[in-house]
Amino acid sequence: MNLIDDRESAADLAAYAAFFEMAEALGLSGLLDGGRPFTLDEVTEHGRVDGRGAVAFTGALLAAGLLEPGSHPREFVPGADMAGRRYRAGYVSWSLTANRPYLDHAAEILRDPATAAGHSRDGRKVAVSSRWIGTYGFYPGVVEEILSRKPQRIVDLGAGAGALLVRLLTELPNSTGVALDLSAGACAEATAAAGRAGVGDRLDVVHRPIESLVEDASPVRDADVVHAGFVLHDTLARPEVAEGVLRACRESLAPGGTVIVTDAVPYASGAERAFSALFTYLHASSMNVELPSGEQWRALFRRAGFAKVTSTPLGMPGSRMMVASR
Repeated sequence: MNLIDDRESAADLAAYAAFFEMAEALGLSGLLDGGRPFTLDEVTEHGRVDGRGAVAFTGALLAAGLLEPGSHPREFVPGADMAGRRYRAGYVSWSLTANRPYLDHAAEILRDPATAAGHSRDGRKVAVSSRWIGTYGFYPGVVEEILSRKPQRIVDLGAGAGALLVRLLTELPNSTGVALDLSAGACAEATAAAGRAGVGDRLDVVHRPIESLVEDASPVRDADVVHAGFVLHDTLARPEVAEGVLRACRESLAPGGTVIVTDAVPYASGAERAFSALFTYLHASSMNVELPSGEQWRALFRRAGFAKVTSTPLGMPGSRMMVASR
């Protein structure tokens, strides 16, 4: 690919990320991702905008190629490769929007690391961009692993916007789920997403930090699968807490149950190197999180009492799926 093509590709990606973020704020992501035609009236209703605003925004999406004209006037069809475009835009959104407080204060944090504690990310923005990346970056491998076990009760720790559980409950009509997250905004989005997907009656949303499981493990009790997605590393500053969370999960599992941790290793090499470097650096410099190596992850599981742990690379650079059983 020549330099001009590279610039065009980067320009397209930046535009997609901006449009997707605006659509998310307007509540239109469900229409874009629904895989079906939708009308201008639906845009007006979902976005809570007047007709002029709906025409202006859909016109911009049409011009960008994110929408195509439908078979009827005032009807639109999501453009080709919508999921792929959102996945790629997710890396831009996570890097530049979800982590904006750390970027804006990068010099201050580097000169005085203690100031990082005063700059907090928006939990909803983190959850949304992570959901976009997860479309191809880690959900497929995790979904396949969980579905193969046909669990009746699934718990997702650090569930964010609830995309994983909504997908699982849609495909497992006799199963129930628990979404646990520290962010009130993310919990609200998970509740809304479950309602839109018609699985709200089978999903309990719990607004709690995962550390609370050490004292009260009731959310994970009798779970067939407990999944922790990019949240266990937040407890690693206190290794005894991380170990306690894993032990609480192991002791609460239903017979034959499994704990699946999706997380990351530091500074992965090869094709993973660039995004892994950013992910590792931001966590260490701004969140006080030193990502464990693969062997350190396995040692943590062993200390929590797990007899068997496997680790598999996933699509997002640096990400790993660790499956642990008693």
